[in-house]
Amino acid sequence: MSRIDMLSQFPFTFSVEPLALNHTNRSMRCLFLESMKVHLKGLWKSECMCGPDIASVKDLSITTEWNMERSLCPCTEPENPVPAPLASWEDYFQWRSLPLHSPVAVLLHWPLTLYHCLQLSRVRTSRYGHDTLHIHYLGPEKELLQLAVFAELRALFPGVHLRIELVGPAVPRSRDGEVVNISSYPNCSGESCHCRSSIASENLNCSAVTLRIWKGLYHERYGDIVKVLSTVTLDLFKNVKFPVSFTVKYFHVWLTSPY
Repeated sequence: MSRIDMLSQFPFTFSVEPLALNHTNRSMRCLFLESMKVHLKGLWKSECMCGPDIASVKDLSITTEWNMERSLCPCTEPENPVPAPLASWEDYFQWRSLPLHSPVAVLLHWPLTLYHCLQLSRVRTSRYGHDTLHIHYLGPEKELLQLAVFAELRALFPGVHLRIELVGPAVPRSRDGEVVNISSYPNCSGESCHCRSSIASENLNCSAVTLRIWKGLYHERYGDIVKVLSTVTLDLFKNVKFPVSFTVKYFHVWLTSPY
């Protein structure tokens, strides 16, 4: 928490839609998603009030489609290694060869938040080694329906295996303890794009991402989390501890946690 002021300067931001005064009215976000032809499709389903409730979804790992053409989304490995460091959406879009009008920032702010926090924490990873980085991610909500976007961490941290523990009360009880392994990027809508080839989308130079989902408050589940991890993992926890994702309503809960 000593660097919370730095997090307030988060560079990967975008305009925030005002809260709708009447939930019966169609929001600007719905209209925006419709204009991009992704309303209630794939990873975008939970991006407006028309989408499903988290508790009603049986499989959190099933959605792996961007539902847009190749030129608008990062569905394959980057052409070049990530420059150090990415400091804005413009930097990211240029690196990923995406046009600035692509809406992917709406979903990718989850993994880019992680990237930015790890840059601030000065975590060092081997560029060519086989490091494992453990992260505790607090207060996930709608991102539980967008887990595939965390595949972008494969490109941001090449050669690193990221193990992310997502902990929060919004996790459905039936999903408690579920493990989701991500070894490829979400697909674009192009039937002939090589992103649909499992061989093309996996590369030893890129990382793997493992997500484990926990229902409850962090200080209540911490003991359960460490039971499944090794001594090496515990050493890493001493260096990487921050609330990656939390809202105002969960902030006081995080403060009462022991870590």
